[in-house]
Amino acid sequence: MWPSLHRVCSRRQAFFKRNSALFKRTGYDNDVHVSHFSYSAGLRALTCKALLYRKHGDPSKVVDLEDIDLPSRGANDVLVKMLAAPINPADINMIQGTYGILADLPAVGGNEGVGQVVEVGSNVNSVKAGDWVIPKRTWRTEVVLPEDSVLSLPNDIPLLCAATLKVNPCTAFRMLSDFEDLKTGESVIQNAANSGVGQAVIQIAAARGIKTINVVRDRPEFAELSKRLKAIGATYVIKEEELRQPEMKELFETCPKPKLALNGVGGKSATELLRHLQYGSTMVTYGGMARKPVTIPVGALIFKDVKVRGFWITQWHKYCSSDGKAFRAMLDELCDLIRKGQLTAPACTEVGLQDYSKALDAAMQPFISSKQVLVM
Repeated sequence: MWPSLHRVCSRRQAFFKRNSALFKRTGYDNDVHVSHFSYSAGLRALTCKALLYRKHGDPSKVVDLEDIDLPSRGANDVLVKMLAAPINPADINMIQGTYGILADLPAVGGNEGVGQVVEVGSNVNSVKAGDWVIPKRTWRTEVVLPEDSVLSLPNDIPLLCAATLKVNPCTAFRMLSDFEDLKTGESVIQNAANSGVGQAVIQIAAARGIKTINVVRDRPEFAELSKRLKAIGATYVIKEEELRQPEMKELFETCPKPKLALNGVGGKSATELLRHLQYGSTMVTYGGMARKPVTIPVGALIFKDVKVRGFWITQWHKYCSSDGKAFRAMLDELCDLIRKGQLTAPACTEVGLQDYSKALDAAMQPFISSKQVLVM
C-alpha cells in the first residue's frame, strides 16, 4: 500500500527554497544536462509531489497531483530526484485499466523517465550521488528505491533521449534484432511510423543499413510529416491508402520486399502489411491503436508461410533479461547511437508537473505528433 498523504512540511519547502539553484538545469532544449547536486546532511525531503490515481478511469478525472510521504532511506536504498518522464500510450491504458498489467491502487503513474541520484545508502556500490538512473513509477518529484531497482545511464546524452530511452527505443531495438536476421540493403515495413517506436525503428534500421517502408494515416500535414521522417532516416513514407494501390509495385522495383513487418495499429492496417511481405517473413504486433483485431488472410499462412508473432518489452525483461545483463548491453548500444547522432528523441513537448492536466489531454489527442514529457 502507498503511504498516507499529508501536507508538504515547511522544512522541505525551506530546503528547496534555500537550495533552488542546485536544481536548475543548464538549458531547456534537447541537449540539456542537469547539474550535479546533493542534499545537505539532515535536510532530506520528507515528502514528494506525485501524480496519483486511486481508481481506474478517464485520466483527466482520476489523476491528481498530491503530496505523498517518502520512506526513510535504508542502507541499500537510493534517493532519486526525477528530472523528466514521458507520457506513453501504455501509461494512459494503465490508468484506464485496460493494459495487460495493472499497478496496485492507489498508484503513481509513469513507467519511464530519468532521475538523478541525490543520496545513497551505506551499502550501495553501483551508483553514486549525481548519477543518472532509470527508476520506477516516474511521475513524481522524488523517489526512494532499492539499489537493484535502478539502472544507471550516462549523463553525456541529451536529457530527453535519456527520459524516453527505456520503452520505445528498446522495443524497436528488440523487434529489429530478435525475429529476422536482417542484413544491409534488406527492408522492413511498419505502420504507426510516426509513433515513438516507429521513429526509433527508422533510426536504428538506418544505422544498420536497413531500408524502411513507413506507413502513416493521411492527415493535412502529411507532406511535413513525411519530410520529418525522411530527415531521420526513413527510406519511404506512404499513406495507409497507398498500401492497396498499384504504386506499391513501382516501389518494390527499387526496394526488396520486406522480411519483417511491425504492427502497432491492428485491423485492416495490419492485414495490408502482411500482403507485402516476402515468403517466410514475420509480422510482429506490439500495439493495437485501432483497437481492432488482426485478421490474417489464409493465403498468407499457406502460400507465403508468414509467421505472426507478438512482442511486449515488459515480458522481454522478465524472460530474456532477468539478470539485467542483456538490458544493460542494449542500453549501451543505444547510448552509443545517441552519441553518434544516429538516434534522437522523438519530437517532445516539455510540460511542468503542475500542468499535468494539459499534458494528459494532449497525449490522448488523435494524430499527436509530439510526445508529452513531464519535467520536474
